[in-house]
Amino acid sequence: MGRARVKAKKYVSTVTNSSQSSSSSATPAISALLDKAQELIVQCDYPLARKFIDRVLVRDDGSVSEKNQASEMMGVVLLETGEVDEARELFLTLLPPYPTAPTPPPPSAHLYLAQLSADPYIALKHYQAAIDILQTQLKGKAPSPIQRDEQDEGEDEVKSNIVRAYVGMVEVWMDPEYDLCFDPAASSTCDSLLANALQIDPHNLEALQCLASVRLSQEKTEEARAALLTFPPSSPDAPPARNQALVAALPLSVRLARAKLLLECGAYHDALDVLENVLASDDSSVEGWYLMGWGWWLVAERQKEGGEVEGSEGLTWEDIARDSRDCLETCQMLHESQSDPDTPILEHVQELLGTLDALGIMSSPVQDDEEGDGDGWEDASDDEDVEMS
Repeated sequence: MGRARVKAKKYVSTVTNSSQSSSSSATPAISALLDKAQELIVQCDYPLARKFIDRVLVRDDGSVSEKNQASEMMGVVLLETGEVDEARELFLTLLPPYPTAPTPPPPSAHLYLAQLSADPYIALKHYQAAIDILQTQLKGKAPSPIQRDEQDEGEDEVKSNIVRAYVGMVEVWMDPEYDLCFDPAASSTCDSLLANALQIDPHNLEALQCLASVRLSQEKTEEARAALLTFPPSSPDAPPARNQALVAALPLSVRLARAKLLLECGAYHDALDVLENVLASDDSSVEGWYLMGWGWWLVAERQKEGGEVEGSEGLTWEDIARDSRDCLETCQMLHESQSDPDTPILEHVQELLGTLDALGIMSSPVQDDEEGDGDGWEDASDDEDVEMS
């Protein structure tokens, strides 16, 4: 069994400011510097976040906890700015046997090191170590009538990180680059890991998506489709677009992977809905346009064979195939302009375009609203005809 891994994820740090440093009018408190650095990291302003973190690291009045938190943040900044080796070395300083490593170490250090490891066995050990720490944190969060909302939020973050760690382990087992995916125990191991994840959060969309990937590798298409279309229970008055909003909140790479799985399950309408949202947020996504083009291609094929797909009512298979071609040509153009390294996508796009050529499906005609010198919009009338070829 083997399917592609989703790109690296960010993890929510469970390190918090447990103490407030003293400050004067001239010197900001270390806790304030850390809060500002965290805010900038969330905003993806890594260069400025680095400056605030550096200010913490050179200070002599910070606690060990604050220094470790600053180091953890710096590791994230280094990772996000492409300094992978430096990030790895910094995360290692947060783990035993490094002399100043905290006890227990931050689980996020294990999680990031798991993603950075080229050795699947080391990656799995880091994921398991993170889960063990997070499980201990979860058991220690005893309910209290005071600060209930804050406790619930913290518990949700811990649960989310545990689930992501289990999903990360499944992705290691399924990665075709590793021999683990050929292990006879791979399928049952993935089932067990996902059962653990879904026990923590039965409606976690990323865990259910990972389950769908495993079920497809096991040739259980209907079970895969059911997993992808499972959402948290909602109240009767919930808006119809609630599930779409939940999917839209997922990282872009996860949504792209979700759309591909939906296409492989034959859930074309749902896949195209996801892709429409993806391209609305990033219309330069090569993979997004590729999957959209492939999705419309699959819908056109089904329509041509006499089948129907929700959302394609009133359209001929030629109309749908033309939409497919438009998306594929956009993908091809972006692939070239961005020097995208994904050769298999380009090869499949060219193969599909060749088939569309053979079927006589041309691009949609370009609608030209302008005439003359470019100021023609002033001369355009409301009943202007669009010439169709």
